[in-house]
Amino acid sequence: MQKFYAIFVLAAIAVLLITITVYVLVFKTLEDTYAECRGGQVAGNLGGSFSLVNHDGELVTEQDVITEPTLIYFGYTFCPDICPLDTYRNVEAVRVLAQNGFSVTPIFITFDPERDTQKVLKEFSNFMHPKMIGLTGSLEEIQKVAKKYRVYFKKHTNDNSENYLIDHTAFTYLVLPKIGYVNFFRRDLTAEQLADQVACFLR
Repeated sequence: MQKFYAIFVLAAIAVLLITITVYVLVFKTLEDTYAECRGGQVAGNLGGSFSLVNHDGELVTEQDVITEPTLIYFGYTFCPDICPLDTYRNVEAVRVLAQNGFSVTPIFITFDPERDTQKVLKEFSNFMHPKMIGLTGSLEEIQKVAKKYRVYFKKHTNDNSENYLIDHTAFTYLVLPKIGYVNFFRRDLTAEQLADQVACFLR
């Protein structure tokens, strides 16, 4: 009986060691590959599940919209400079990636559900790129998603309630299906540079 117990314990330990070894090798390989693409930049634990409304008025989750490599940007359509420039840069990068055989979806999540109505988001998205998905929701829902990506935004209060500005961070986030967030990109990159860096994660 003792001999049988000892064999059972040894077998259990062997299975555990094999499982741990496989786990470490698989995830270490994944992390090492992405680390090379990040160029030493630390990714951090960002992103996660969300439930918002797309520019067609449909309630969607991250599983509905992140069906291929996706570039997520937070902004608002009434932004006077940064948001439209960054969004245009992102969709140009998507076009460059498409020319090189990589299919990527651009997503725009608004900070400004009050002015960025479904109609406004749809016109903006269609103008920018046929694949772009505009997302909105209640302010509370948007704040939850922004917090998951560590995005800062704050509405200015002034006398003109219709023409307010919103202070915000301006990063673009690469998210992969079944994997999640893998990297962020600063706004000083050109479309070509962004496309090249994104392609590294997709090869």
